[in-house]
Order: sequence, then C-alpha cells, then structure tokens
Amino acid sequence: MIPLFVDCSWRRIVIFGGGEVAARKAAYFSRNADVSVVSRSFVPAFDGLKIARNELDLDKTEDLEFAKILEGTFLVIAAVSSPDINNRIGRLCRETGILFNNADGECGDVILPAVTGGINYTLAISTHGRSPAISRFIREHLERAFPAMDDMISLQQHLRAELKQVEPEQGKREAILWRVLEDPAIWTALSRDTAEAWELAKKRYLHD
Repeated sequence: MIPLFVDCSWRRIVIFGGGEVAARKAAYFSRNADVSVVSRSFVPAFDGLKIARNELDLDKTEDLEFAKILEGTFLVIAAVSSPDINNRIGRLCRETGILFNNADGECGDVILPAVTGGINYTLAISTHGRSPAISRFIREHLERAFPAMDDMISLQQHLRAELKQVEPEQGKREAILWRVLEDPAIWTALSRDTAEAWELAKKRYLHD
C-alpha cells in the first residue's frame, strides 16, 4: 500500500455497523462526504451526525440486497461485530471494484490512519493495522509536542514570501527557514502570541 490524500467531497461512502467503531468512522467522513450507515440499530454517538441511516438486519441480508446498497459507492467500511459479515461485504466490494476498509476481519484495500492536523496541515499515521495504539500514541505525542504547528506554518509562509524579496539565493532562503524551525525561542513566542513571534523572526532572520 502507498499513502494518499483523497478528496472525498460529495462521494458516496457506506458504513456497515451501528456501534462505536462505525460511529467514529461516520464522524470522520460525514463532514465532507455523502455518508450512509447500514445497521439494525445505532448507538447514541450517531446522533447529530450528517448521515443517512438505513435500518437493516445484516444477518438476514442477501447478497443481491447488499449489491443494491453498494451501487454508486466510492468507499465501503465494514464495522460490524461479526468478522464473517465484514468479510462477506469485502468480497462483494472486490467483485465490483469498490474500495473497502475492514474494521474487523480480512484486510481490505484501504486503511484508515490516525489523523491529526489543523488549518494548515494534516498528518496521518498508520501501523498497517498491526497496532492502533501506537498510531494513537504518535498522534497524541505530536499534538503535545507541537501545539503551535499551525502558527509555525503560517509564519514560515509569511517569512518565505519576505525572504524572496531580500535574498536572491534559494539555498540561503532554505537555510534561514530551517534555522527558524530549529529556534526554540520562536516556538515559545508562538505559544504566547503570533505577532510577537513574527517580530522576533524578523529581528533575527530578516535583518541579521
């Protein structure tokens, strides 16, 4: 597998299962995609999510009915408590060329990573399903270690534009930007006030 960022805006995504795992997947996609959730029942975590609910007893559902649900679907997520049902759904997806993620059962062709980010960036972490705890550990560590990451990206963008006006050599510009990244005083200033951080960056790196 290779990592990709895919725009799921308005794409149809079907999630099978009404438990907590399925609810987390639905919350992840429902902000952008057209999400339908199929299950006999739904936990309260689904309340308030922008999704379509399809009440169905999956234990008694025939392949033909599954196939109708899958029509026009970009991605299917199987998060039913029964691996057998998940695997059955996965088999139907493979037969029709639909991307498939399996929360419990045979591995599909899509892995949903642990994700963190902000306005300016997105980081995705995966252990290929071997240790979800490690993915979460890394995500939480990054969030604690770099709480000002969004602001640093904005500062870097602004500083890069300013450097293009005063420094003609690209190599020197890159070296300055890297020095800013490694400057603990800039990170500390960002945690207090972005304007303060910008003034410090200008003083140290635009007028040295």
